[in-house]
Amino acid sequence: MTEEERNVEVVRRYLRTFVTKDLAELRAVVAEDVLIYGSGTSVRGRRFVEQAVSSPGLTVVDQRILELVAAGDRVTTVLSHTYRRDATGATAVQSACKMYRLAGARIVQFWGEQDLYGLLRGLGMLPDDPIVF
Repeated sequence: MTEEERNVEVVRRYLRTFVTKDLAELRAVVAEDVLIYGSGTSVRGRRFVEQAVSSPGLTVVDQRILELVAAGDRVTTVLSHTYRRDATGATAVQSACKMYRLAGARIVQFWGEQDLYGLLRGLGMLPDDPIVF
């Protein structure tokens, strides 16, 4: 298996944890001091990913990896998650684009954006009214 093939498999394993909520698997593929960039900020630490994976009241019921491209120590993916808001049963799809840097078969850094606003609107957690600036 090449480094790029191994990196793709690590990212697939990581993404699968959003469906399985398997924190042991997450710890196996994400470095404890992972550096995360997104939404105009950065944070360090696997605990932020663990919180996202184990969000109470929100369940990933479907995951679609639309594209997965490896180049050296980087893997980029375009994906969508279908979430269910457990309290209401409402479902909504959230799209995302992420880029991961790996070292030693673990994710050590990642960047990405996802459509949080669309997800919250779709789950009925924000009004459908347009935002007025």
